[in-house]
Amino acid sequence: QGQLVESGGGLVHEGESLRLSCATPVPGRTFRIRAWSWYRQTPGTERELVASIGPPGDTTYADDAKGRFTISRDNTVNMVYLQMNDLQRADTARYFCNTFTYPLLNWGQGTQVTVSS
Repeated sequence: QGQLVESGGGLVHEGESLRLSCATPVPGRTFRIRAWSWYRQTPGTERELVASIGPPGDTTYADDAKGRFTISRDNTVNMVYLQMNDLQRADTARYFCNTFTYPLLNWGQGTQVTVSS
């Protein structure tokens, strides 16, 4: 199933930007992922879907991410990205990358995003 490794989080002020990166498993004969997503979770809450990039490259976003976040991928290096602009305190969470639909891969460690005022 491979391993997911998220990076790029950090401590920023409101209005600043971050770009998150997700290193995904190298595709093989029996391993092909057609759609990827970014999720986020805060302590004591359910993990929520933030953004997805689908089979033909179509993208979707949670309502509070539209206009500020952009999901993209580079299949040549097996990376998925999340550009996060105009960050707000409500964006504070741990961010994870995974498949859009089941079966999900094992969750990685995620990367923490903390937005302060």
